[in-house]
Amino acid sequence: MDGTPQTRPKYPRLLNRIFSELGLVSLYQSHLDTKLLCLQRFVRLFAYGGSTLILVSYLSALQISDREIGLFMTLTLVGDVLISFLLTLIADGLGRRTVLALGAALMIGSGVVFGLSGNFWVLLAAAILGVISPSGNEIGPFRAIEESTLAHLSPKEVRPDVFAWYSLLGTAGSAFGLIVCGWVSHTLQSKHRWHEVRTYRTLFFAYAALGSIKFILACMLSKKCEAERENLPPGPETAPLLSGNSLVAQHTKNRKSIFPTISSESRAIFSKLSILFALDSFASGLAPLSWITSFFHRKFHLQEGYLGSLFFTSSIIAALSMLVAASLARRIGNIKTMVFTHLPSSIFLSLMAIPNSLPLAMTFLILRACTQSMDTAPRTAFLAAMVLPNERTAVMGAINVIKTSAQSLGPLITGILAGENRFWVAFVTAGVLKVTYDLGMLAVFVRHESREETQEEGSRATGTDTS
Repeated sequence: MDGTPQTRPKYPRLLNRIFSELGLVSLYQSHLDTKLLCLQRFVRLFAYGGSTLILVSYLSALQISDREIGLFMTLTLVGDVLISFLLTLIADGLGRRTVLALGAALMIGSGVVFGLSGNFWVLLAAAILGVISPSGNEIGPFRAIEESTLAHLSPKEVRPDVFAWYSLLGTAGSAFGLIVCGWVSHTLQSKHRWHEVRTYRTLFFAYAALGSIKFILACMLSKKCEAERENLPPGPETAPLLSGNSLVAQHTKNRKSIFPTISSESRAIFSKLSILFALDSFASGLAPLSWITSFFHRKFHLQEGYLGSLFFTSSIIAALSMLVAASLARRIGNIKTMVFTHLPSSIFLSLMAIPNSLPLAMTFLILRACTQSMDTAPRTAFLAAMVLPNERTAVMGAINVIKTSAQSLGPLITGILAGENRFWVAFVTAGVLKVTYDLGMLAVFVRHESREETQEEGSRATGTDTS
């Protein structure tokens, strides 16, 4: 026996181990709805990335000042807070698929309005109601609903992998949106001699087309995405014969069933997370992607095609780093992964606007990209584990509302600083605040246990089956 037959099986096992570490096995074995949700996020972030690259340039081409552009972004985020809060609050009762399809329809409407109008207030209304992202990141109700659904569809053992690929595909979508939009814009203006306003409006019509694709994907989701109804406890409300008082109680329950109930334990965790996430989001609002692209365009005179390539590269690096985060989280935990990866990116953000040399500024941008998104999937998995399944959509939605609210003031401040040629103040402040957030997360939550694990341990102790 020459031993050759024994060595052949090693390669499939090795590949399977690599694919498992990368989370590909978990994604492949996931429900079809999980794959559709990840694909939806890719399409949506592709649209967000493209619109973010040209948003400031489009508004500037319409003779809108930096201060007004900052106000535009701030008011957009404030309006988004109200819509997101309402839709995520009632999503489980109204239907998650319905809300996702409605959001896609609003994307279509906003793209059409941006493609037709140049009025500041009309564009602002479209940005608020129709979902236009000033930062290139998630706004609107989509993410909270999708993350809650993914947590519902995925066993907790594979959630870090699923959330990592969900986050990675979103970042990759934004990256491809940036480079495609950048070079299409550059080609139309430089080779075909299109006026910049005409170019940008055409790209916003493309944004509406992407919203149509997202609408179709939302309609393809199955009923498994919907929230499960809570099992009613035995008592007069579930008795075959209802007395007058119990009938009133049942009527009240049915009337309020569209709104979720949050346990006291989840409220305590929610309050701590809200403060820390608000701090991080305010910092992010000071340095959104729209203003960062504008900074490189103005200071170093980069054209949109080269801007798209630069931020495509940084976004792809950020996307690939998420695969490392999922593997790291399995070994050292979600909180430590969040903090130890996010902390370097916070430092590089504060340094990015200081150099007068383009290569050095690009170096800090790329170094920041290496770790800036590695906390995304562990943070989502941590939040999903900290609250009970029937609370996830409401809690995640409320967290996103608080984050967006905190973020909303940042673009206005940066717009004022940009008008005075002081971009560096915004970036340095943002980096310092993010470092504070990282250390706060480590101090407050490093010893917190999963609510699901705690519930399972309590059930085993009492002999109760939770399945």
